[in-house]
Amino acid sequence: MADETPVAAHVPAALSLSGIERTYMQGESALHVLRGIDLDLPAGEIVGLVGPSGAGKSTLLHVAGLLEHPDQGTVFVGGTDATQMDDGARTALRRRHIGFVYQFHHLLPEFTALENVVLPQLIAGLPRKEAESRAGELLGFLGLADRTVHRPGELSGGEQQRVAIARAVANAPRILLADEPTGNLDPDTAEHVFDILLRLVHGTGLAALIATHNLEFASRMDRRVTLKEGRLVEL
Repeated sequence: MADETPVAAHVPAALSLSGIERTYMQGESALHVLRGIDLDLPAGEIVGLVGPSGAGKSTLLHVAGLLEHPDQGTVFVGGTDATQMDDGARTALRRRHIGFVYQFHHLLPEFTALENVVLPQLIAGLPRKEAESRAGELLGFLGLADRTVHRPGELSGGEQQRVAIARAVANAPRILLADEPTGNLDPDTAEHVFDILLRLVHGTGLAALIATHNLEFASRMDRRVTLKEGRLVEL
């Protein structure tokens, strides 16, 4: 009798990069920043992206986050090929599935912490009451329940960055991309923010790619990849 054990369906990676090339022209010279990058990022995994300054880590994050077009190669978001989409479709896919955290928080100074986290949800079409409820839950999870009505100028650097993280995941994206998210913080605050990122990813099933110069932090992630001379090396 034939084996009737069902075969598990293949689940595509949250983010998959295939053959990514990116070149910039400097006068008449070509600067090859990315040279055939392949990377799969499954749900629930946090990956550290390291490499020297100028290696192209930010460029790689911009391509992965659909902010920049590769010259060659394909970006898949949840199995969907985003490379051939028009700008409107790419923007919609990015807003729905990708969250960003940068070294500098870029919070809107005239709004409270809660309002900064509510705003992207309103843009996505969520009713205000639901958006405020979710924002309050996120800020509470990140230890900011008593800071929701404070504006960015009234918050510490670490608190501002935690609000930025809450804002990045407010719309429940599949993917979190972070560019030196602790680079502007003192060591103790950086440690606290990093621990929160780990807890958030492993607790929610996000897929996260975190560019960092902190090798100790990178070593504590699920995987570490190094960008060197335009290529990725996994350690």
